[in-house]
Amino acid sequence: MATGSLTNMTVPLSSNQTASTQGLLMPKLKYRFRVSFINMGTGISTNELTKQVMDFTRPNLNFNPITLDVYNSKIYLQGKPEWQPVTVTLRDDVNGNVAKVLSDQLQKQFDFAQQSSARTGQNYKFETMFEVLDGGNGANGTGGVLETWRMFGCFISEINYNNFDYKDNEPATITVQLKYDNALQNLTGGPGTVN
Repeated sequence: MATGSLTNMTVPLSSNQTASTQGLLMPKLKYRFRVSFINMGTGISTNELTKQVMDFTRPNLNFNPITLDVYNSKIYLQGKPEWQPVTVTLRDDVNGNVAKVLSDQLQKQFDFAQQSSARTGQNYKFETMFEVLDGGNGANGTGGVLETWRMFGCFISEINYNNFDYKDNEPATITVQLKYDNALQNLTGGPGTVN
């Protein structure tokens, strides 16, 4: 197949649509991503968490509608935005590094021995950064960032240490649900900065 024919490998545009080329753009691939946790736990490195991430859900947003009843009908207005929790699944490593960071974070949120909670959110909240990567690595570059999500005011709202099973041939996992106050998306392709 001639390289020039690749421009025909997509949905044809109508006559009133214009594009510099007809060809299909490369999609983002679901397995090219990185998740970083900033100020999670007691300040020890969270690199082990980043290396053990198996999957992550991108942020979802809904606006709770406001209904105004008027004479013969209803009018709907946009209400307050509400960010939905994200879920991350981590491999539970044999050194216990993942479990240690998560345990430290849970202890910051609530002291289970003393039955005491943190005084304010700033005492336990952290930041999560999700990056979609371009596939570069080693000699092929450092891995360019195609999309970045930064989630602010994160805390663990749910944790599941999952089951063990004699007939299962998969790694042990920990599933964590994160609730957060706000999220910002950056599509410029620039690298994110992690503290």
